[in-house]
Amino acid sequence: MPSEVVTEEAGLRIKWNDDGHTSLYTWDWILKHRTKSGALLDKEGLPVPKDEPAPIVHWGSEISANPPIVEYDEVMANDKGVGQWTEKIRQYGFCYVDGCPIDPKATEDLLQRIAFIRVTHYGGFYDFTSDLTMKDTAYTTLALPAHTDTTYFTDPAGLQMFHLLSHTDGTGGASLLVDGFHAAAELKEQDPLAHFALSRTPITWHASGNDGITITPCKKFPVLNYGDTAEGGTPELQQVRWNNDDRGVVALGEIDGMGAEMWYNAARKWDETLRRPDMAYWAQLEPGRALIFDNWRVLHGRSSFTGKRRICGGYINRDDYVSRWRNTNFTREEALKQIL
Repeated sequence: MPSEVVTEEAGLRIKWNDDGHTSLYTWDWILKHRTKSGALLDKEGLPVPKDEPAPIVHWGSEISANPPIVEYDEVMANDKGVGQWTEKIRQYGFCYVDGCPIDPKATEDLLQRIAFIRVTHYGGFYDFTSDLTMKDTAYTTLALPAHTDTTYFTDPAGLQMFHLLSHTDGTGGASLLVDGFHAAAELKEQDPLAHFALSRTPITWHASGNDGITITPCKKFPVLNYGDTAEGGTPELQQVRWNNDDRGVVALGEIDGMGAEMWYNAARKWDETLRRPDMAYWAQLEPGRALIFDNWRVLHGRSSFTGKRRICGGYINRDDYVSRWRNTNFTREEALKQIL
């Protein structure tokens, strides 16, 4: 219990009875946490604009006319360049880095401008060809439909980078990107029941194609994962988890009032949405142009190819990427206001 409460220009200063410790609670902090919505109010009781980021940009095939791009030299030069890069990733879900040296070490250094590279059962920074070193379709020449990676982790990889180092003696292999948040919004508008099924039905995901590897999340997760609902607000889509090759069987019994048939019908509608031409952004990867994308939002795939392709890249944790974005786009005080 407080033994003394003093009102000051800066806020409320409280001396605690049990240990004599004194705490200062600023008016901004008090006002922010006293309102149901969490909104900061001024002296007249009106909302004060927060230092919030710009809205994310949904896109479809039209993004091909003006995809987000930054320059390698600018990213490597200082944190301002990193801030511009991470902000474009946040807004669009992906970004190219032009002028990247055609070299694995330079690409690795570029990725580490955001955060440390995540190590998985595939290793850390990867540099591979389609030689089936790992029993995974990524290590083949097959076409891959739109999917997200590492659905089988409790915490799927946040960012993924690809840099095509070379493609010899063949053709094909165009890369596919789909804005999963845009696709989910389209599905919700056109078939609310299908959207409901995919956001409420937790299902099994697994990685078990290689000997000694049987990875599955700590619990089942839906395809569409929404954040907590703020009082009086609407939850936002935080994560798309979709790879049909990593998906387990959906139970025949009812889950949240829905049977397996309802889920499979919803999954079929989802797949049809992802395959729509107006959703798909196709582009050929090029040496010297690294691609990075938000694996929680943007689904990726490719067309089949011939010849030999060499690609390098790696994963970054979601939380570390978001932290780097905050601290290269806002002051320390502004960043703390977003989370406290």
